[in-house]
Amino acid sequence: MYNKEFPEDFMWGASTSAYQVEGAAFTNGKKPSQQDIINKENYKKRGFATAEIASDHYHHYKEDVALMKEMGFKAYRFSIAWSRVFPDGVGDVNEEGIQFYRDLIDELLANEIEPIVTLYHYDLPWALVEKYNGWLSREVVKDFEYYATYIIEEFKDKVKYWTTINEQSIIVQFWTQKCFIPEELRSNDQLRYQINHHMNLAHAIACKLVHEKVKDGMVGSAIGYAPVYPLTSSPQDAMAAQNAHDLHNAFYLDIYFKGIYTKSAMAYLESKGLAPEIEPGDMELIKEGYSDFLALNYYYSDCVKACPEDDELRFAGVNWTGVKGAMDGHEHQPGFFQMCANPELETSDWDWAIDPTGLEYLLRDIYTRYNKPLMITENGLGAYDTLTEDGRIHDPYRVEYLKNHIKAMKKAMDYGVEVLAYCPWSAIDLLSTSNGIKKRYGFIYVDRTDDDPKECKRIKKDSFYWYKKLIESNGIDFD
Repeated sequence: MYNKEFPEDFMWGASTSAYQVEGAAFTNGKKPSQQDIINKENYKKRGFATAEIASDHYHHYKEDVALMKEMGFKAYRFSIAWSRVFPDGVGDVNEEGIQFYRDLIDELLANEIEPIVTLYHYDLPWALVEKYNGWLSREVVKDFEYYATYIIEEFKDKVKYWTTINEQSIIVQFWTQKCFIPEELRSNDQLRYQINHHMNLAHAIACKLVHEKVKDGMVGSAIGYAPVYPLTSSPQDAMAAQNAHDLHNAFYLDIYFKGIYTKSAMAYLESKGLAPEIEPGDMELIKEGYSDFLALNYYYSDCVKACPEDDELRFAGVNWTGVKGAMDGHEHQPGFFQMCANPELETSDWDWAIDPTGLEYLLRDIYTRYNKPLMITENGLGAYDTLTEDGRIHDPYRVEYLKNHIKAMKKAMDYGVEVLAYCPWSAIDLLSTSNGIKKRYGFIYVDRTDDDPKECKRIKKDSFYWYKKLIESNGIDFD
């Protein structure tokens, strides 16, 4: 069944996000985002690097694009930092900030690399957090429209592919890492779903703007997605897997493609007092802001079992250390499902299940349900990389991970799934949201530590050369 040929126009590339890679966080007219503040707290508490310098892409972008060109990239997915363009969220544009993105996009186009722009990747301007607690307030929807209108108008003739908001499902799960939430509000779990509703309104507005302004433009969300398996073949565990899929996956995709909230998920949220408040006209707006494609960030699959009705509600834990087995607990949704480790799968050092088949599974499942084009905008292995004395980075574990996932993606394509692009995480090493610098993903090593940014020298890993050959062969040469 396996067909070696990828489509001639298939977009090979990779991804990053602004606050994780750019640096220049408080200079050149930029004011802080909520992620700059959260990362400062993580530095004090856990020793992870701040976003002040990150990978210093702001000053190295030409070098980085040249390396992407050398690898053969057809596309590069990145995000625009709202607070670099509008330091106060709204108001006057920061000309120095928007010029950086003009220069970056022009550099990509000059090197025949398709820009795939993400409007929002966790980094809300801090000014809007101070003003009204950010995404907790509906006011943010109007301000997002102000920002998105400007960006889409600015780049409508140069950018065809747009993604709106990165990983709403992950924001719900890890809301205090992805949003700044005041301590006194963190016990109110309904607010997770209220934030998500506000983001759904913002997403719909951005989709409408792309459809209005960008000739032949395509727009969709970039969603963090994991297929859900039952722990056993018992009917109770199978039902738990259905419940988890409805709450973790369908709850988001049904909004993007059907303009509705999944009824089973909403019934559960209502029964627990977690459902968002929806105002008149909201659902009509969401239905108007339809998606043309879905961008998928896939790292792992989930496993669930039945959860007792009298259990205590808890959300997903985190492995802060990179020591296997150190994740501080799994999600429990009483009477609906509880997450658990999958005994059939190995994990990364950060306790993420390694499951290439899961990528084929989710691609086929999503395409069958919605029949829309898909693209991979994140997929990769966070690992400890060692710089040898002779200046090399040997990362066969990353090559093996990517090879197996690309083969799984191609199997799904052979069964008829339309996949537009493969843009793994990440083009270069960057600041991990919850694990600092030491958790590395890139094809290109950035020579710095959490404590010492050094000069952020770029060094090609073995995976760089492997991916270069794979792209040259259009997905045929895996060795």
